[in-house]
Amino acid sequence: MIRTLRALFLARLLREKLLLVAFAVLGVAMWFSGFSKRAGAFWREQRSTTTALAEQKQWLNNRVSIDESAQKAAGRLDAAQTLDPLRLYAEVDKLAAAAGLASRNLGEQRDVIGEQFSIHSLQVTVNKAEWEPLKKFYLSVQARSPYISIEQFALQAPPAGSPLTAILRVSSVEVLR
Repeated sequence: MIRTLRALFLARLLREKLLLVAFAVLGVAMWFSGFSKRAGAFWREQRSTTTALAEQKQWLNNRVSIDESAQKAAGRLDAAQTLDPLRLYAEVDKLAAAAGLASRNLGEQRDVIGEQFSIHSLQVTVNKAEWEPLKKFYLSVQARSPYISIEQFALQAPPAGSPLTAILRVSSVEVLR
């Protein structure tokens, strides 16, 4: 079979030989391009998986010390001052009212429940706010730390001294044990 193909190839004119070689080179280049894409994707996935597994192994190896530090942190908190989701809502509303933030919206609430303590978060949107009441609210939340804290704070300022819009994510911790 190979001898027949070789004889057929050698019997062709030079330009036909060059054209056949060009087609063969083009076919190999297309195959190699697809192969290199698949090999690159495999290599990236393999590295990503290896990194994720190493990180998981590190967390599992340090589980005892992580649990101990979580117990120490929970032990330093006064369980009576920790806030459940309802108390967080009420406390944030009270602090915002005391700071003079009239146009506020207490929205989306998220809870992350663990074995020893839970973290509750609440999104607060304040429209048409002046700087001083926002600052007063921030300082009153900071005074309640570590039981209440501000996770995220985004401030949108329209042009020419118009009132501000603030979007905050306020969090609290609740000791379960």
